[in-house]
Amino acid sequence: MMKNNIAIRSVVLVIGLFIMAFGVALSVKANLGTSPISCIPYVYSLGYPITIGTASIVMNLLLILLQVVLLRRSYQLVQLLQLPVALFFGVFIDVAMHLLSGVDATSYWTQWLLCLLSCAILAFGVFLEVKAKVTYLAGEGLSLAIAKTFHVEFGKAKVGLDCSLVAIGVVSSFLLLHDLQGIREGTIVAALLVGTIARFYGSKLAVLDKYIGVPTPAEEVAVEAAGGAVETRMVITIAREYGSGGHEIGELVAQKLGISFYDTALIDLSAAEGGFTPEYVKVHEQKLANSLLFDLYEQNYAYVNEEMPPLDSLFMVQSKVIRDISKRESCVIVGRCADFVLKGHPHCLNVFVHADKNYRIQRIVENYGVAPALAEKEMEQKDRERMNYSRHYTHRDWNDTKSYHLTIDNSLFGPEKSAALVVDAVQKMMEREG
Repeated sequence: MMKNNIAIRSVVLVIGLFIMAFGVALSVKANLGTSPISCIPYVYSLGYPITIGTASIVMNLLLILLQVVLLRRSYQLVQLLQLPVALFFGVFIDVAMHLLSGVDATSYWTQWLLCLLSCAILAFGVFLEVKAKVTYLAGEGLSLAIAKTFHVEFGKAKVGLDCSLVAIGVVSSFLLLHDLQGIREGTIVAALLVGTIARFYGSKLAVLDKYIGVPTPAEEVAVEAAGGAVETRMVITIAREYGSGGHEIGELVAQKLGISFYDTALIDLSAAEGGFTPEYVKVHEQKLANSLLFDLYEQNYAYVNEEMPPLDSLFMVQSKVIRDISKRESCVIVGRCADFVLKGHPHCLNVFVHADKNYRIQRIVENYGVAPALAEKEMEQKDRERMNYSRHYTHRDWNDTKSYHLTIDNSLFGPEKSAALVVDAVQKMMEREG
């Protein structure tokens, strides 16, 4: 297939490197600070009679050497492809600097204009480089080596490496130039924006997958979640506000229908399927405390194909577990965006349980042992985590009633009556489908 053609992907990689080089050159012209990976070459190009492209080649060669030292026998020879990539990238930077020699920022706002333009261009180059799936730049290669050697998440390794590069750039600038150059507010902006913009390109330009590369793991999460299999089993999914009684209603529905019930049992199943510990799953599932901060952290994974953000991995594993259960037996599933995961399932009733604020607070105090003074804050935090989690993975509001077949105010009906309403809806759905 065309997407597996190494020649086409190699051409795309070279194009991506050329575009990235223009992004680096524009950031230099903006004079607000270059990206973390380029700040050291820029500083040394100012301190010594070498071009920024040459300095970039030297630095990337050192990063490749560090990979070899860290991985030793685990180092794969195919990663030596980073050598020609480093050479091409360095030469392209010098070419771009020559072509943009007449560009000059005459005011602070034009500096920012060039800085933001450089981020957008650099991000598109990163997008193409990652899509090509041939190899990656030495900085990302070293981040992967650090993650593998010291058993840390790739995102944390990349953040640590970027911070280290900036720190080395700052020290080098003061030692060589006796002033701070090449590291400014634009460096921070590039660190935060480039990966985010690259992910945006990935979500909007998925049509290129049939021509170059393959979808990234993060993109595959959405594809897997949106794909539903045609099954004959009856599945009831229950999304719920925290403290509304959705768990209790789900248990009652399962008992009345004589089918299986899945809520906390999904923790152990997901742990076994994905190689997580049950404690890890319990702490991280169904929650996203701050969507913006998570997106900023997750953008580090836009630079490589090999690694997936841990929460994406957990969501993918839970999605597989839920789909496997739905194929095996009729059941009730509480939470975990199951209504989205089973989208397209012809025998799936999606229910949302909500309740009056005072009713929920009382349940939280009585059932979960939360102090009365903290119950409302706990309720708001849990709802916010579930909303952020759902919005991140389903791109819709978790409490949007249009996403469900049935919504129930449990404070009005109570668990028994609410469960009866769900059972009645199930029976009507089955009768209608014959």
